Amino acid sequence: MPEIVLTGAAGRIEARYSQRKEETAPIALILHPHPRAGGHMDNPVAVQLFHLFMKRGFNVLRFNFRGVGRSQGEFDSGIGELADAATALDWLQSSHPAASQCWVAGYSFGAWIGMQLLMRRPETDGFISVSPPTNAYDFSFLAPCPASGLILHGANDTVVPPVEVERVVSKLRTQKGIVIDYDLVEGANHFWNDQLKEVETRVGAYLDKRLEANPI
Repeated sequence: MPEIVLTGAAGRIEARYSQRKEETAPIALILHPHPRAGGHMDNPVAVQLFHLFMKRGFNVLRFNFRGVGRSQGEFDSGIGELADAATALDWLQSSHPAASQCWVAGYSFGAWIGMQLLMRRPETDGFISVSPPTNAYDFSFLAPCPASGLILHGANDTVVPPVEVERVVSKLRTQKGIVIDYDLVEGANHFWNDQLKEVETRVGAYLDKRLEANPI
């Protein structure tokens, strides 16, 4: 996968990028889990999300947050990481001004960053949020959530109990004009050990449904 280097507020941002030839090909940004818990852009769930969008004709970018891998800077408790995500999305959008759609997908800490980015980019068409840490971070900023999307969670998640996620889902579903799909996967934990196939199947089916309704 081609490696590219972006310039962020903290310096170099290490990234991987898959580009399409079509001028109107949609764009997708993938966000990895917590840097302090060993999260990086080559995390299996992040890579799975990357390939799911790539196979469906998207220009896709995943990158290392500041202080991870060869990205410069230091962990910034989410503030700087949100700036990194905004820089990456800026680059995607400026590189593909005719893109037909814009999506943001994140896993765990990356899901929290992704949802914040969503609020700052109302032009976003959809999101994928895998195992969002709703018990560790405040998600009340999603008022209102600007786009429809999928929240995927494991029924056996002991890091973020499903009831904590369902509380946020219920609140989001009271909003008019958006549709929140919530998919709880039996047997899956927070790390999706031996359950990556479920991520592929569930997220893939959701993307196919959305793209059928709004072709790229």
